[in-house]
Amino acid sequence: MKKILLTLSILFIAGFLFADVKIPVVSPYTGPLATFGEGVKNGALLAAEVINKNGGIKGEKVVIDLEDDMCEPKEAANIATKLAGDKDVYIVIGHLCSSATLAAEPIYKSAHLPAISPASTNVNIGKLSKYYFRNVYKDDFQGKFLARYADEALHAKKIVIFYENNDYSIGLKDAFVKEAKKRGLKILGTEAYTQDDTDFKPILTKYRALRPDVIFIPGYAPQGTLIISQARELGFKCKFMGADGLDDKIMLQNPDAEGLMITTPFIPDKAGPEAKKFIEMYKKKFKSEPNWFAANTYDAVMLAAEAIKHAGKNREKIRDYLASLNSPQKAFHGVTGATYFDKYGDCQKPAFIKVIKNGKWVGAEIQLK
Repeated sequence: MKKILLTLSILFIAGFLFADVKIPVVSPYTGPLATFGEGVKNGALLAAEVINKNGGIKGEKVVIDLEDDMCEPKEAANIATKLAGDKDVYIVIGHLCSSATLAAEPIYKSAHLPAISPASTNVNIGKLSKYYFRNVYKDDFQGKFLARYADEALHAKKIVIFYENNDYSIGLKDAFVKEAKKRGLKILGTEAYTQDDTDFKPILTKYRALRPDVIFIPGYAPQGTLIISQARELGFKCKFMGADGLDDKIMLQNPDAEGLMITTPFIPDKAGPEAKKFIEMYKKKFKSEPNWFAANTYDAVMLAAEAIKHAGKNREKIRDYLASLNSPQKAFHGVTGATYFDKYGDCQKPAFIKVIKNGKWVGAEIQLK
């Protein structure tokens, strides 16, 4: 009996000494937006690898738990319920789509479980829970910035908008329209679609004779690439603009998308020294260049690990630690720059414009300050 108790004690102590710290990362790893999730997954795994090579979190190994919500609100809520009830989960990285985040948010709030979204940009997210943070700009900022770019950099006068009927796309469209009208730009029309729509030619045809300067697509890449190609087939010579939801490799595979301009919080060819090191590690490990989803997720996991290191395995204290990063002087410095939060858990980060040139994303020659 003594030997059994001794063995159990040794196993308990060993388990305590070599415990893992689980960090769930929720994103679409299957479904139409799985390519976005690929960057999220890679960024998270690389961050964990770097953390563990440097001793983990006070000697404990970080383990990434990949949870697939497919960007579906119902699935996001199911995953959130599971994570909220797991006593070994102290913080969540996710979700990617704003609609998924909005579905999961009240569940995390009820469980006092902090979360960091590296990608959800809907304007309402931060106002709904003190447990939600994000290290990406909001749609009101992004939409306004894009309208300003259309005016000041492209000198556009007439614009058509195609937007998907979801929280992300509507928020962007509304912010863009408000700023565009303030600047005297003419919105020829706003056309809604769903993720199941594939034929946009009937709608495009009615705008062909109006000769818009820009077609703005504040949606996701699967429909965005179809809109662009079908517009080109109909003879449109205008420029195409979008937001970060079009940042997908399928755009690079579409020759019609040459010249497409989008917003991004991260441009590899304009990155600083710390970011260049991250890019080198990423390219070596995954044989591809990181997109902004990868970079933001890398920073989010690093920030989560830092929070656990300082606050311990306590959800409430981790939330308080993140909230304390509320000024440039207290900011967390990562590969995407300085991250600090306002009273709503929203961060203040700049936006950049990148363009497809010769089948690759590069920083646009004109960048607004």
